Amino acid sequence: MPISPFLASLRSQVGHSLLLMPSATACVFDDDGRLLIALHETGVWAPPGGAVDPDESPADAAVRELREELDLEIAVDGLIGAYGGPEFRVLYPNGDLTAYVLIAYGCRVVGDGVPVPDGEEVTDARFVTEEELSGYRLPSWTPLVLPDAFAWWRRHRA
Repeated sequence: MPISPFLASLRSQVGHSLLLMPSATACVFDDDGRLLIALHETGVWAPPGGAVDPDESPADAAVRELREELDLEIAVDGLIGAYGGPEFRVLYPNGDLTAYVLIAYGCRVVGDGVPVPDGEEVTDARFVTEEELSGYRLPSWTPLVLPDAFAWWRRHRA
């Protein structure tokens, strides 16, 4: 689902004006410490996630987003951090301007799930090492979040 009914209602009132939105990102790691990244509709690769809906916890939003975008069931294992600032502003192709407050969670796939992109918000997905990230077009916020995510995994791996 590209836009929730709640967000569509807000946009009908404020148009393309800047909205501050809470969001959740699932930093899903495999057993080898590789991070799941997805190719998003904006043409950048990033961990999957999205806006938190009204009355939804950020952790539940991360789980829901993975189910919607990649047909994956995940478990949230811990909080990596909360982030915001100018690097978290997104101008969408339709002109909508959004500033995200991003809550990042360390997660793992439950079961034998294989990411299956929804073809709408996400068109590809793969697990990559920290070193491999430099070969991808990433959003401006990733240098602030992804080092923390990999450090979190190194501290919490089994």
